[in-house]
Amino acid sequence: MNEAILALVRRHDPDRFLTALFAPADRRDALLTLYAFNHELARAREVVSEPPLALIRLQWWREVVEGARRRHEVADPLIAVIEAGLLRADDLLPLIEAREQEADPAFETLAHWLAWVQAGAGGLAVAAARALGAGEPEAFRPFGAAYGVAGVLRSVPVLAAAGRCLLPLDLLAEQGLSPEAAIAGPAAFAVQAVLRQLVQQGDALLRSGGPVPKAAIAAALPGVLARRDLGRWPVVVRERGLGDRLAVTRAGMRGRV
Repeated sequence: MNEAILALVRRHDPDRFLTALFAPADRRDALLTLYAFNHELARAREVVSEPPLALIRLQWWREVVEGARRRHEVADPLIAVIEAGLLRADDLLPLIEAREQEADPAFETLAHWLAWVQAGAGGLAVAAARALGAGEPEAFRPFGAAYGVAGVLRSVPVLAAAGRCLLPLDLLAEQGLSPEAAIAGPAAFAVQAVLRQLVQQGDALLRSGGPVPKAAIAAALPGVLARRDLGRWPVVVRERGLGDRLAVTRAGMRGRV
């Protein structure tokens, strides 16, 4: 097992790290490498101040997936897993495209937002299922997408603190909100109304998932964690002594979208 990859995923994506422990031993490295790759894609926007810089970082990973040789603690094992046939470039490239949308988001509609979640977190579950030898990897997309929905909900206050908003504009507009207003008041009742609608979308995704073969159960387990988080969110509590100001508790364990 690649100890550097194991430590990276355990630290930065503990939810998926725990699910990967249920993978067959001979496929666990591939699954953890996939999740480390997803972490690097997520970091592309987190560590830079401007969207164009994130796109440059994502292009670097696109070139790696397409075969460029780069010395990097994640790129080297990723190339090895691709060459071994456990991960496929045509599963990984859509993950990069989803992160490119996230770099400077303007999800005009709920449909656009759902397509992004299904391509990103949902596509990650498809790649994981294929790495585990599932006969129908697409059946895993709803489970991954539901976990992505839960991840967006968890990230709302954190992203707001960074001046970002990943919520669909049409749902915000229905509540009389702009992205700037949601960023300024992520715990407002109107924002919570938007989150409740997204919880319903996550629940619908979970209901649409199909049967899962035992050997590939690890790829579907994020859906179980999504059910946990969606059942708890949004939880709104009134802060003592602050009048009508609200705070939102964070549901479940820390995890990456």
